[in-house]
Amino acid sequence: MERNIWEEFDEKIDVEGLKKDVAEAAENSGDFKEVPHGKYEVEITKMELKKSKKGDPMLSIWFKIIAGEYKGSLIFYNQMLTTGFGIHNANEFLRSLDSGINVEFESYKQYHNMLLDIFEEINGKLEYGLDYKANTKNPNFNVYEIFDVYEK
Repeated sequence: MERNIWEEFDEKIDVEGLKKDVAEAAENSGDFKEVPHGKYEVEITKMELKKSKKGDPMLSIWFKIIAGEYKGSLIFYNQMLTTGFGIHNANEFLRSLDSGINVEFESYKQYHNMLLDIFEEINGKLEYGLDYKANTKNPNFNVYEIFDVYEK
């Protein structure tokens, strides 16, 4: 019997996780408070190398706040990886996650694989104190600093 495309999607996509996300979205009813700058206890729920809207390589990290008034809210870190300065900033931030993985840039393919390794090492194991603040030189950008690492 031939499988249809929907069965393939059911196998490829984490359907149980998706159902949980739908339930959380329903509970929040689309209303969310914008997360102000401050210090938060967070876990990293997503980390990837992806294309920006312009098609350039970008590091994307999603932080989920796990305590306090904004518990459940997300903070998004996006760092363009098209300049030496951008890659340096991403490397320094990734090193602060204390994953035990050697952080360096050799190629985008290598960087992607390194991010997968880092996420595997920290996912479900580490939580962070994150200082989320405005960049003093350019208030259109944010600064993200890990000030503490906690084991789960």
